[in-house]
Amino acid sequence: MTIYLEDFTPGRVFELGSVEVTEEEIIEFATRYDPQPFHVDPRRAADSAFGGLIASGWHTCALFMRLLVDGLVRDTAGMGSPGMDEIRWLEPVRPGDTLVASLTVVATRPSASKPDRGILRSLCEMRNQRGVVVLTMRGTGMYGRRPTEP
Repeated sequence: MTIYLEDFTPGRVFELGSVEVTEEEIIEFATRYDPQPFHVDPRRAADSAFGGLIASGWHTCALFMRLLVDGLVRDTAGMGSPGMDEIRWLEPVRPGDTLVASLTVVATRPSASKPDRGILRSLCEMRNQRGVVVLTMRGTGMYGRRPTEP
């Protein structure tokens, strides 16, 4: 069943699944994209303000994106996104953490210029295994509207 813009009612929460974060993944991602010492070197990370290895915020965003696609977007009439308005990394993500993702619908509106689509405003969150929010994002997505019968 395809989920269309009309199915995204304000306040609706979509649970997107979970992912476990490993030390190997943290180091691999950071080595390639964000090679700061507290992301790539456990010994130097221990002496940092974080007191140990932590995932890059961009890694956390990538993990969220994977859960979003697997847990929701592939079943929708998704048409991409013009971007995120706000990203907040609220708590460090550490090796062994299990992150759970959700998307809450904030608002929707039909497009003023293209009647076959509309805009979804959302609040995206990831929590760790203790229920602590580690990531929030406020974003915009474009979704197809339910086709009408001719």
